[in-house]
Amino acid sequence: MAMTATEIETMIRAAMPDAKVEVSDLAGDGDHYAAVVISEAFRGRSRVQQHQMVYAALRGNMGGALHALALQTSVPE
Repeated sequence: MAMTATEIETMIRAAMPDAKVEVSDLAGDGDHYAAVVISEAFRGRSRVQQHQMVYAALRGNMGGALHALALQTSVPE
């Protein structure tokens, strides 16, 4: 079962309430998305750690309901 952009955004915001999240469907199939996530929670963490935080927020849906997610993460300026 595919996920919607709204579901992805909701899950990320639940884990990181301060996050600014933009999710776009890359292929129109509900399986391939791109997300930009900006959160203070990322400060002092490596890019890998930031991405791991987002994957954790998706509660095991990566590789299942969500096939691909191109991530761009950063801290607020």
